[in-house]
Amino acid sequence: MPFGVPKVPYQGPEDENASWFDLYNGLYKTRAVFIGRKLDDELMNQTVGILVHLHLNNPDKKDIQVFINCPGGWMVSGIAIADLMETVQPDVQTICVGTAASMATFILLSGEPTKCTAFPHARVMIHTPIGDICPKTLSGDYVLELEEVARLYTRVLEKYTIRTGKTLPVILKDMEKVVFMTAEEAQDHGIIDDILLNEDKYWEWEEDVY
Repeated sequence: MPFGVPKVPYQGPEDENASWFDLYNGLYKTRAVFIGRKLDDELMNQTVGILVHLHLNNPDKKDIQVFINCPGGWMVSGIAIADLMETVQPDVQTICVGTAASMATFILLSGEPTKCTAFPHARVMIHTPIGDICPKTLSGDYVLELEEVARLYTRVLEKYTIRTGKTLPVILKDMEKVVFMTAEEAQDHGIIDDILLNEDKYWEWEEDVY
């Protein structure tokens, strides 16, 4: 059993020979980004940095694929990634592989409209996201932070209503408890646009990436 992150070969159009990179660096060289752990400041900065790099080094405006298998995490981190996905010039296709939960679901539905997808056995979970911004103290700063959390949460709810087409009361009711959905249920709910079902669609996706 190999240890550590595996290495993969990559040969650019101007390279004479292939070079070996760790798996995740190899993926982003093919315009694929993988979000595979809890959202925090470190993951946010890494993901944002890769998105900016792919935005600046993209003369053909080729799509960026963001693969998501994430349990969620901090609201600020998820919003920052989602905002940048909507700002970069290339279209960003989101693909749920495994599970997208909480703020990871927010990232999933923030892909380019018509390009939010999931694999057939993926799971999508929504609930009230984690809104803490910093460690708690019983001070005036805590009250100010709660106001900021409320503002950010309103932004999250607005995005859900826009992307799903559901009313705010429906979204609020859905988020009162933990709700797990199948890929089909997530599509019916408006969180994803399509399910990657058949062999032809897998091959289309592979050609787009590589």
